[in-house]
Amino acid sequence: MVASPAFSTLQMFRYQRHLKAESGKSGGRNRRSGKSGEDLYVTVPVGTLVRNADTGEHLADLDHEGATLLIAEGGKGGKGNAHFVSSVRQAPAFAQPGIPGVSLTIDLELKLLANVGLIGAPNAGKSTLLAAISRAKPKIAPYPFTTLHPNLAVVDFEVGDSLVVADLPGLIEGAHVGAGLGTQFLRHIERTAVLVHLIDVHDATLLGKDISEVHDVIVNELRLFDPSLIDKPRLIALSKIDLVSNEEVEKIAGQLRQNLPIEIYPISSVTKKGLSFLVKAMREVVSISHELV
Repeated sequence: MVASPAFSTLQMFRYQRHLKAESGKSGGRNRRSGKSGEDLYVTVPVGTLVRNADTGEHLADLDHEGATLLIAEGGKGGKGNAHFVSSVRQAPAFAQPGIPGVSLTIDLELKLLANVGLIGAPNAGKSTLLAAISRAKPKIAPYPFTTLHPNLAVVDFEVGDSLVVADLPGLIEGAHVGAGLGTQFLRHIERTAVLVHLIDVHDATLLGKDISEVHDVIVNELRLFDPSLIDKPRLIALSKIDLVSNEEVEKIAGQLRQNLPIEIYPISSVTKKGLSFLVKAMREVVSISHELV
């Protein structure tokens, strides 16, 4: 197996479950050896974890480009009867059989490698933010669960450094036990250095939601899935501020600031308002964590 940034999901293995290297060829006349089979190289995304499905043994974490792992060693060719010819045995009637190659079942799990993870409820504006701060073109639509798999994008800076940002599918209450898109995406958060929690202020205002409760639903899911996630640096972005009044934005931000020792950034991905401050904060926090790429 070889890790490559050319792939971002394990989707291809949903349809191709069985992989087999080429078999060697039999020997021929005039004492000719059989041709060896070609090695099979399987390309997987960077960040792929490999485990033995039968024993649960951790085989490798292919966490950088070019990382390789020998999954199954090929067999060894046997020796034909000509190999055993001697002065007293001119035509031996026996040969040495070959040894078959290794066969095993493995589990693959992908954990994205990103500096920043965008989290929040479905339709909070994560994909729109990703598109606004990078050249990525994620699927964007006005309904929940538009993002069905994580999207990665690179945010470049003038000085030549950059951030890798992951747009993670929306979380709902009960995600830690599989509700919605569930734990299959929560695990991607484990490798991010910084979490940016998006809260849709327009939705909260329209439905009269308590903004602290909206915040706590997502944080509680992180805690129930893995308590260590709460210790990650977090920023809060109040999204879609272009759809509500400035007074309402200030009111909501003030409510959150009363109880949370976390920086809060009102933003609009449509008008670009507040994005430069949020991106600068991402970069500073990631830099402190020594994760800047």
